[in-house]
Amino acid sequence: MATYQEFIAQNEERDGVRFTWNVWPSTRLEATRLVVPLGCQFTPLKERYDLPPLNYDPVLCTNKTCRSVLNPFCAVDYRAKTWTCNFCLQRNNFPPQYAGITEQLQPAELSPQYTTIEYTLTRTPAQPAVFLFVVDTCMDEDDMTALKESLQMALSLLPTDALVGLITFGRMVHIHELNCEGMTRSYVFRGTKDYTAKQVQDMLGLMKQQGNQRPLPGNPNMPPQQQPQNFFSKFIQPLSACDMSLTDLLGELQRDPWPVLQGKRALRSTGAALSIAAGLLETLYPNTGARVMVFIAGPCTQGPGIIIDEEFKHTIRSHHDIEKDNAKYMKKAIKFYEALSNRSAVNGHVIDLYSSALDQTGLHEMKYCSNYTGGHMVMGDSFNTSLFKQTFQKVFAKDNKNEYRMSFGATIEVKTSRELKVCGSIGSCVSLAQRASNVSETELGMGGTNAWKICGIYPNSTLSMFFEVLNQQQGSAQAQPGGQRGYVQFITQYQHLSGFKKIRVTTVARNLIDAATNMPTIAASFDQECASVAMARIAVYRSDTEEGSDVLRWLDKMLIRLCQKFAIYDKDNPASFQLTDTFTLYPQFMYHLRRSQFLQVFNNSPDETAFYRHYLLVEDLTQCLVMIQPILYAYSFGGPPEPVLLDSSSILPDRILLMDTFYHILIYHGETIAQWIKAGYQELPEYENFKQLLQAPVGDATEILQNRFPMPRYIVTEAGGSQARFLLYKVNPSQTHTNYGWGQAVGAPILTDDVNLQTFMEHLKKLAVSTTT
Repeated sequence: MATYQEFIAQNEERDGVRFTWNVWPSTRLEATRLVVPLGCQFTPLKERYDLPPLNYDPVLCTNKTCRSVLNPFCAVDYRAKTWTCNFCLQRNNFPPQYAGITEQLQPAELSPQYTTIEYTLTRTPAQPAVFLFVVDTCMDEDDMTALKESLQMALSLLPTDALVGLITFGRMVHIHELNCEGMTRSYVFRGTKDYTAKQVQDMLGLMKQQGNQRPLPGNPNMPPQQQPQNFFSKFIQPLSACDMSLTDLLGELQRDPWPVLQGKRALRSTGAALSIAAGLLETLYPNTGARVMVFIAGPCTQGPGIIIDEEFKHTIRSHHDIEKDNAKYMKKAIKFYEALSNRSAVNGHVIDLYSSALDQTGLHEMKYCSNYTGGHMVMGDSFNTSLFKQTFQKVFAKDNKNEYRMSFGATIEVKTSRELKVCGSIGSCVSLAQRASNVSETELGMGGTNAWKICGIYPNSTLSMFFEVLNQQQGSAQAQPGGQRGYVQFITQYQHLSGFKKIRVTTVARNLIDAATNMPTIAASFDQECASVAMARIAVYRSDTEEGSDVLRWLDKMLIRLCQKFAIYDKDNPASFQLTDTFTLYPQFMYHLRRSQFLQVFNNSPDETAFYRHYLLVEDLTQCLVMIQPILYAYSFGGPPEPVLLDSSSILPDRILLMDTFYHILIYHGETIAQWIKAGYQELPEYENFKQLLQAPVGDATEILQNRFPMPRYIVTEAGGSQARFLLYKVNPSQTHTNYGWGQAVGAPILTDDVNLQTFMEHLKKLAVSTTT
């Protein structure tokens, strides 16, 4: 049998699923004693180019309370043309079109290599997607010009059948008409009022549409009297009809004309503009894929969702202010944007936040807009930087099949066999409050349901799902030949931009064993990388509502308990402490997680913290690990580039280092290398090899920059440079100013009082082996 490492990698490749434990205990008590909860990281739309195209509906179990989908784990009787559901053991007949199946002629959904399969529903074409640009006009001229160019470029990257709309805001909110020939017209709303969807509907003279009954615009098969009248779509038009006029309109956009007095901020009505955008879309396009793209150059300073008033002498809240309860507008603003996010999520509308300013813009209050709807959150210094321009271009990226990577309106339903119940999910989703028999009373993350909605979903969107084991009668596991298996099925329905609904079904199985007698087997099945990401996400989820110190204490407690349970040691003898291979990296990940910007908010603004946490909750497992423990590569004359320890001992004078933290890509030149560069050796023909050494990390960094969303910040620095701090605060400080002895030629001392990994491990060993903890 393959090793667990190979098994885990193979399952991730095939199904996009990684479980914290790959063998499950058969009793609830034993499952709780495992310390790390039983759960998985699930990437619903993991890119797979080998899936067969199935243009028919999936076959469902006829049991009304089950309704799971036919999969390779079902027992099939080819002679009687029946199949037995592996979730509820119901016998079902195959539909007539399956009459020709035999063991040699299996349909794809029964083939063992297709535990993940995708169906395309051709009967009901989906509505074209809507893109609504909501643009802040309170910014300087350079930023405005750059943003207008980016938006005009975006029009050429949108799907050809897309519908578009434009709202601009400053002191007032303007909704622009797109079908005016020869002149521009817009409806103006006051930025100080909160408008309900009904008020927006009445003021704009719109007709409320029913969820799924709206005909496609201009459908030729309909009699003329039933054709949708065009009056409701003067604000949102097909791109093909208004491409030129919208390009001109964007080109003519002016900065907000209201004068800004000295010592005051510009009056900006972000909350009112978002509220109107949500009202417009839920009136015209309920339950349709839509994307609200909000571009902000500063905080909301008036009306609903206000983040700071217009006086410059009042500074925008910091973490310190939040701790001291000194953030006057924060709670009300969070409540406002959270309600708005829920409204949008219910209708399947995505909200993207593109924030570009040197100061904070209120992402901390607005974070739920992206977190609940599957939207992007992008943070930069200016719209006139390549960082923003290239990131924005990647929003409309396509895959190898030349199809858009973004999809809309996904719902994920989880079916489980009777041994398991669903505790909840953590990720960029909202609960559909679907209480079924497999929903656990114990909630972890968004619980109380077995189905969630992700309005904007991408090939890397990843959810953390958590489960609980129900008590099984001992002996029933032995009664079945080959022991007992638990099954989980994820059914993901989503609207693809090709215009069709698709259903992707992933079914996984794992063995259940009696943990009391088989603990080494369970320990060997531990996936420490998956567990680290699961714990990091739980910690970040809890940080929203709990004190930072409490979350750190909880992480420490869980780590000590895990070591007490699975390490090999003699009581009260730290020297005898030993962890097996499947656990050795876990304490190291926890050490870096404790020091990371996800939990240590010192020196970060609340907006930065919201931005960093957002990506930890949405990215796939590999990227999340890079965020927790950055990757460090060393380049030297001694050999090819190699990964090195994230440790101060890796910082040597004759090395170039490349560090990837997901948010930053940093190239660091050691002291000697930096001196050679200053002396200009790389320009001399006899030092061609030095020139190549300098080029190597730049080439690798460029490759990472091209493939990553959002675009990371690119930093080139040297020993003693001010930006070297980005490297120094991430590495494990094994040499500090206190223990750095003369005559040691290894590494660079770090000026910090932080505990290093070695001391952390010593304390962990002491606490784990102690009889009193």
